[in-house]
Parts: sequence; structure tokens; C-alpha cells
Amino acid sequence: MHSPLFDALTADEISTVAEIVRAAGIGGERPGFGAVFTDEPDKALLRAGEPVSRKARAMVLDRTSAATYDVLVDLKTASVVSSVQLTDGGAPMLAEEIEIVTELAKADPRYVKALAKRGITDLSLVQLDPFGAGNQGEIDLEGRRLWNCVSYHRHFPEDNGYAHVIEGVIATVDTVKREVYAINDYGVKPMNPICNNYTPEHNQPMRDDIKPLEITQPEGVSFRLDGPLMEWQKWRFRINMHPLEGLVLTGVEYKDGDAYRSVMHRGSLSEMMVPYGDPNEAHYWRSAFDVGEYGLGKLANSLLLGCDCLGEIVYLDAVMADDDGNPSVIKNAICIHEEDAGILWKHTDWVTGKVDVRRSRKLVVSFIATVGNYHYGFYWNFFQDGHIEVDTKLLGVVQTRSIEPGEVPSHATPIAENLAATYHQHLFSFRLDMEVDGWQNTVYQNDISGAPVGPRNPSGNAISVTKTLIGREQDGDGITDPQSARSWTVVNPGKRNKWGLPVGYKLLPGWASDTLIAQDPSLMVKRAGFATKNIWVTPYAPDEIRSAGEHPNGSRRGAGLPEWTAQNRPVEDTDVVLWHTLGVTHIPRSEDWPVMPTEVASFMLLPNNFFDQNPALDVPANEPKHATGAEECCH
Repeated sequence: MHSPLFDALTADEISTVAEIVRAAGIGGERPGFGAVFTDEPDKALLRAGEPVSRKARAMVLDRTSAATYDVLVDLKTASVVSSVQLTDGGAPMLAEEIEIVTELAKADPRYVKALAKRGITDLSLVQLDPFGAGNQGEIDLEGRRLWNCVSYHRHFPEDNGYAHVIEGVIATVDTVKREVYAINDYGVKPMNPICNNYTPEHNQPMRDDIKPLEITQPEGVSFRLDGPLMEWQKWRFRINMHPLEGLVLTGVEYKDGDAYRSVMHRGSLSEMMVPYGDPNEAHYWRSAFDVGEYGLGKLANSLLLGCDCLGEIVYLDAVMADDDGNPSVIKNAICIHEEDAGILWKHTDWVTGKVDVRRSRKLVVSFIATVGNYHYGFYWNFFQDGHIEVDTKLLGVVQTRSIEPGEVPSHATPIAENLAATYHQHLFSFRLDMEVDGWQNTVYQNDISGAPVGPRNPSGNAISVTKTLIGREQDGDGITDPQSARSWTVVNPGKRNKWGLPVGYKLLPGWASDTLIAQDPSLMVKRAGFATKNIWVTPYAPDEIRSAGEHPNGSRRGAGLPEWTAQNRPVEDTDVVLWHTLGVTHIPRSEDWPVMPTEVASFMLLPNNFFDQNPALDVPANEPKHATGAEECCH
């Protein structure tokens, strides 16, 4: 469904929303804008031809009372449609709150005293990283906006602060009341005295045996970009950035013959949660909802040519609302480029000796966000044969804690002198609003096994596929199973290919399919219920977008997927949404320090009887170039 109504807000629209909110007096004299984004219309109304106006939503914080308002604005009439004050949860973090927690903590005598006990008197070199306080059930959050701050000491301004964690000191700061709620000192621990830095000047000599590797496209790129509309090979879709979810793709279609066929209405990261696994009183509450608490899209990097992206690059800027609702541009937030992807298909006819090879090319649409010590890269890869691969790349510096000399910690890995990296997980929830050749879809769980030995399988070699219909939301266990090669297929039962099979797309999980390890009574289990399963299937609902609910910051209700699916609604032959949780359990290695090599978690969407045959037979062969002593072998 290609419609500009689903596109990101423009700078003018963001300004209009802020003006309307302020004029209505919502959020006090100086409202804080945690996020401003498009309120996407109900697809059913568009399909029915109903008139739909463009709307926007704003998550507004009253900086004087900590109240959060979820505001709906009609951009056509320039009016407030609704304004609802939350009773659970709050707006995402404002950028200014990082400065506020630092300023308030450093001015508190208790904090100054705690640091002095550890020999730290120059507070200008102290760094504070804020975590939400939602996992601490003993703290009453009503009327407050609290952040638990972990501190680090840099030996010089450009030092790696995570090498020198100030263990045991937690400053809990209220950024609305502008006061330090508590300073907890759990005891002095030794600090790592060594500066573990990763920049070139600290890691000489550098390698000198790397020859240049040039990637060129002398005739330019093969794709066409018209605003947010992308056309590449036989793919067509729209590209936008959301302040919470980051990269959002809508209207994904593939051209088959003369007609475009729908594959997916909307795909994005819905939520992600990073739970830490140390039960120590200074650590047990640590987790991060990087979408709902911090706003992953707002934290997008301005990407650098030759570093973040390599080759013939086209960038898209992102426009976000700042804390005061003013439009702010993130330059080069989205990177778009083509890559060689190895062999697409090949066959050597052993009788004739003829070789046919086609090189694969993929279109990559990506962005990278920085959330404190970690960075996350999200890459949507489109291939010529109709399949999609989604790569989530984990980068950055691991979370650290101090240890005593000779201590072997139970929940962390020693990585430096008096320093260990905490065990943790990265749990990503993708929302895939599928429309496989239309919107009336059904989901099957596929399990492969050996058929029972008997009259129908006397030799014991038969392979069987068990297809379990997901007829209602609670059908199936939603857990990946590599032993049965488990996958899930979204089919359109009303459309069949030439061979009589229902057309479909298959979700093939990758190796990173861990689920949440935390157990009751940890509040993480309730707050991140989406992470207890790998697959959820729901009927499309326009207000069910983020898998931990719209407002996980401080929320303890258990909103999102577990709450929605408790209704056990029917999901057969309807407009379905597939939710996929990827999980990486990170038991740090010494090789992850002082900066970790990239780790990748992926999944695939594969056409499954969607086409009558291989749709990439028309890809031309490459001309042999830059070869040394090689014969022409592509065609």
C-alpha cells in the first residue's frame, strides 16, 4: 500500500504539531517533546476508500509535573484530536536530561563525598550514564521521573571511561523535580588503573600490509529514489525514519511480469531490550528499552563515507523533533548502496562442460544508532531473487564492573585489571506487517522430521513436514527449534501459483534466537514480555505498533504483546502481523575489550511458492574484469 500518509513528518509538520500542542496548553508552559511522529492511518479505512486525513502523534512531557501526554493532532485541520494523560509509563528521554542528571549529581555533597572516598576529586572527568528505574519495584515512580546513573572516571577527556567504572556508587536523579532522589554507595571497589583505549595513537604500530580495496560504480547506482520512494531492480518500497523505531519501510512490493505484487506493508524494529544478568544490588535493575526509553531513531548517527558505508553511497537525512518540538536534521542518517553478494546461482553441465554463473547483487538500506556504550546497526538487504535479509549488528563497548584482585566473578568475564564485563542479552523485536500478494493471509508453523518407519516408509529415509495452522493468537509455542528446522510461512490461501500451491513468504530465523533469561520476580519479565517468545502472530490493529507497549519508560503493567494476545483473537485468513524476537546472549570475551568486534544477528524472509520458478533467471552475466589469469566463465 503506497501512500504518503505513512511517510515521516516533514520539518514544517513537526513545527505545526509543536505549535498546536503549545497553543492548547498541553504539557505546561514549556512542554518537552519526547517523540513526534506520523500517526499512521488504519489500512482498513484506506482499502475501503474512506477519507483519511494526515495526523501526527506527540509524546509530551510536562517538565514541571512529570506528567506525560499522548497527543493526537490533525494536520489538515490544525487541531488537537485527543490528549490523554498516561497513568502508567512516561515519555522517552529528552536529550537535556543527560545534562541534568550530570549537573545535579555532581552538585550533591553525598555524591562528591562518595567519589572522594575513591580518590576522585576532579569531577570534570566523571561521566554519568542514566538507566530507567522501571525495574526497581520498591521505588514509587508516581509524580517522578527517575534515572539511575552509573559513573565512570576518565583519566583525560578522550579516555575510555568504561575502563574505569566507579563501582558501587549509584546516583538516582529526578530530572523533573531537579533533585537527587538518592545516592547509594555499596562500598569501594578497586579501579582498573590502565587506560584501555582503542584509538590509533594508543595501538601503534598499525598494520602496514593492507592494500587498497576500491569499490566503484563508474556508471552510478542502479536504483532510483524519488523522495522516500525507492525502486531497485524489481523491488519498490518507501523509506522513512521514526524517532523511536528508527528505519521504517512501507509498501514493499516485487514486480512479477508487468505487475507489482505486495510482500509486506510495513517492517521495522518495534522494540529492543538489553537486560543485564548480575544480581548484585548495584546491578540487578539494569536494563534498557532502547526504543521506548531512549528513542532509537533520535539517536541515529550521521554516517561517514568510507567508514560506516563503502562504495557509491546515497544518503537520506532524517528530521526529528528536538526537546522543544523544533525540527532538527540528522544529516546522512540513512545509508543506501549496492553490494556484490557472491554467487546468485550457478550450474556446470558436466556433459557439455558449459558453465553458467550469475553474480548476486543486493540493495542495502541501513542506519546506526548510539545508545550509551553500545551501537546498533540495522541493515535491510534486498536481493534479486525476491528474498530479504535483515541484519542487526552489535558494536561498541561492553558494560563493565569492578572486581577484586584475583576474583572470579559469577556473572561477568574478567577483561582487564580489576575489571570485568557483565553477562547480558540483546533482545530485538521486529514487527512485520505482512501482505503476501494481498492482505488476507494465514500463518503456518513448519517442522521437519523423519516419517515413522512403517509400510509407507519401509526404508526409514522419508522426510516429512508438519504444517501447524496458527488459527488463533495463542496457537503454537512461538519458539524456534533448530532440531526441526522450524520456520513460519505467511501464505495467501486465495492466491496460488502455477502448480496449485498457495503463494507465501517464509520467515527463516537465524542462529540468534535466544529469549529472555530473567525470571520472576524480576520486573524485566513483565516489562519485556515480548522477549519470552520468538514468534507472535496478531491480527492487524493500527494501535498495536510497539511490542512492549507505547510507553515502556517506567511502565510496570506488562503492556504490549502478552496483553494483546491474551484475547486469543482469530488470525486465520485475515490481515496478520508477524512479530519476531531475535536474541543474542552476550557472555563477553577478552577479545571484546576495549572495543568489541561486530556481532551479527539476522533473519530472512524468503519467497515460498510465491513465484512459479526462480525469479532471477533474467539477471545478466557479469563481464569478467580485473582478473589475473582467469578464463571467462560467467556465460
